[in-house]
Amino acid sequence: MIAQPYQLYVERKDRAKNMARFYSMSIDANLFGELCLTRRWGRIGAKGQTLIHHFEREQDAVALFLDLTRQKRARGYRTTSAAARESDSSAPSIVTNCAPL
Repeated sequence: MIAQPYQLYVERKDRAKNMARFYSMSIDANLFGELCLTRRWGRIGAKGQTLIHHFEREQDAVALFLDLTRQKRARGYRTTSAAARESDSSAPSIVTNCAPL
């Protein structure tokens, strides 16, 4: 059981470099009770790539989540308002399911 929800959606945009990237992460339990850290990234408006990490302990999943969050912020990724994402139908949604894709 997860003590609290962990979800992140950040974007990095630079018009001069034609850069529009997204990165999302969430920690969820799958049907077998395993904790999964699901990572998605790619160009905004595209499907992107997905990587799922499986953990036995929540603290290991949270440690990786926080480490990746620090890395993304250091590279210039910033949060966006939920309202702006919802109004842009091409924006990817945050992954909340650990089932294989």
